[in-house]
Amino acid sequence: MPFQDLPARLAEVRSNIEQARVRGGRGQEVTIVAVTKTYGPDAAFAAWDAGIKDVGENRVQEAAAKMAEVSVPVRWHLIGHVQRNKVKQLDEFHLVHSMDSARLADALDEHGRQRGRPMDVLLQVNVSGEGTKGGYVPADVKAEAERLAGMTGLVVRGVMTMAPFDANEATLRRVFAGARDVAATLRTAGLPATELSMGMSGDYVVAVEEGATLVRLGTVLFGARSA
Repeated sequence: MPFQDLPARLAEVRSNIEQARVRGGRGQEVTIVAVTKTYGPDAAFAAWDAGIKDVGENRVQEAAAKMAEVSVPVRWHLIGHVQRNKVKQLDEFHLVHSMDSARLADALDEHGRQRGRPMDVLLQVNVSGEGTKGGYVPADVKAEAERLAGMTGLVVRGVMTMAPFDANEATLRRVFAGARDVAATLRTAGLPATELSMGMSGDYVVAVEEGATLVRLGTVLFGARSA
């Protein structure tokens, strides 16, 4: 049986999250997004059977292929970069975590207006300043927030960020606190930005302590990837 140790792994993760939530003292609810990229559709079924309702994919095409095979009603999250020409393929996603530029925001807004229902999105912010990561620069968010607040085709539900790989704890906390500050800037502009998508298998405990409401977990749940 594939992923037979998922329930035990999930129980440990939930325990870690609850302890981190108490230590952080922020009182937030935390949703686990099971990242199924490079795993087969059986990972989504296993997640559902274990009690996880949210599944994340990095690529639109890989997600679409799995959606066609997954019959349980998981909520699909797009957590990877999306090209503007793929925006019309996002209708089956519950939440897009990776709105990483003003041009993509314009495309998402246009599609949301055309379909008659706003797109639910997170603003991706590059707090660490790494050249390999996409996202808004924190200093640019205040001006962009005013512009986003006037859009009717999308709703900015919060912020997503990624910390540097193998970062020390001080760096993790700086990055996650920076994302928290960006979310506060968005709310000041009138946006309902209460979600903080931050934390992956290696750093989700610190992320929850710093206020994460969505953690994107793959290997800690499913084991090592084959690809």
